[in-house]
Amino acid sequence: MESIMEKTAIEVLSENVLALRFEDLDAGTLENAKNRIIDILGCAIGGANAAGNHGLIKTVKKWGGNPEATIMVHGGKAPAGNAAMVNAIMCRSYDFEVMSIVVEGEWIPSHHSGTTVMTALTMGEAYGINGKELLTTLVAGDDVVSRVLAAGGWDFNLGWDGTMTLPIFGSIPIAGRIKGLNAYQMRHAFGIGLNMIAGAIQSLWDGATTFKLGQGTSARNGIFAAELAREGWTGVEDALLSRFGYYHLYGKGTCDRPEILTQFLGKKFYVEETFKSHPCGWPNQGPIQCAMAIARKTAIRSEDVEEVLIRLPARSLTIYYAKPYQAGDFPHASGIFSYQFNVATALLHGDVQPEHYTEEAIKDLQLNALISKTRCVELPNAGRRSVEVVVKMKDGRVFSEYTDAWKGDPLKDPLFKEEIINKFWRQVDFSQTVSSDKAARLLDLIERIETLDNVKKMTELLVP
Repeated sequence: MESIMEKTAIEVLSENVLALRFEDLDAGTLENAKNRIIDILGCAIGGANAAGNHGLIKTVKKWGGNPEATIMVHGGKAPAGNAAMVNAIMCRSYDFEVMSIVVEGEWIPSHHSGTTVMTALTMGEAYGINGKELLTTLVAGDDVVSRVLAAGGWDFNLGWDGTMTLPIFGSIPIAGRIKGLNAYQMRHAFGIGLNMIAGAIQSLWDGATTFKLGQGTSARNGIFAAELAREGWTGVEDALLSRFGYYHLYGKGTCDRPEILTQFLGKKFYVEETFKSHPCGWPNQGPIQCAMAIARKTAIRSEDVEEVLIRLPARSLTIYYAKPYQAGDFPHASGIFSYQFNVATALLHGDVQPEHYTEEAIKDLQLNALISKTRCVELPNAGRRSVEVVVKMKDGRVFSEYTDAWKGDPLKDPLFKEEIINKFWRQVDFSQTVSSDKAARLLDLIERIETLDNVKKMTELLVP
């Protein structure tokens, strides 16, 4: 009999996706899955009307097709792949959703739950699966994509956006399992998916609407790959480790730790654990935290401020967050990926939430005056998370706050259940698209999702 050692990693992963059972999941993994579903659906509600989304929905509805799954919040149905794409893009709109994995004590940036949760919910509705199967399938997909990332690492300097190249390795196993693929077909679905990966990190440098596109196309393409495999298509035999496989093309040219792909498989599950407090990129969370602490000490008015310094590790000054703020063609993205914008917002308002990225808020004259006085400088001998915000007032007063423990970091200061639920409600209140009654019923269903006979009961609450 063929042993695990004689099989490729992609074969072992494909078999495990299909073999996993609800009873294999530990209590912590199940709780995390529920929390991520709450978080992602909250972000979809909050991001439903974000810039660009109405045009996307109009386009998808114009395409037509079989009404298989719900376009959440806005209503209407579309083919599952298209609905999953829209739903994933809506939840990414404020870059607010849960992210990043912890593997053997190492925190690794990732951004796939927006794709995996939406793929599972959308396909789950289309195929009428129950709550236990939803949780099992979701964890199976999350575990695969997390292992693929952790085994090979990531380097943004290669130019690829991990949000557009990695999540398909989570959506394929989810879609494939729900569609009933066998292990042979699952392996080929991964190989087919390899041919549908793309996404330039330049979108984030430019603050383009396309920063959120890959979150959705990864969902749609993963479903498409599973559909083709079921119809007999073949793909690359080894999507990961072959001569021109994933790691050669999109990683650093090699797989650094191939053992992570299969170690503790079926016994330990790697999933995203970093829940954000503020609707913007993770590197902004620490600086916002410092600025909010200063705002609690004294009222900040732009006209009273001489200078604001955001002191950061040298490496943090090389990324797009540190470039001089300028509201570009898509001001929303310019804001959520800017140190200057978010620190200035936190100083003026004492918080940063979705309402601070509306067109009116972005154009606020006092905000822009304060941004013009804000600059990023190096913090010598700083650790990875070290950040200090210094506010120099015209009257000579100086306020400063330092942190190296960011709220949301699962290793130092995680968001707890109550905080995740509060975040959900803030977005319901902001969006005004889903009634409080439906939102409360949705939370109740998620908490007892194991008892659901059909996850369609959840998606039915996510329409006007």
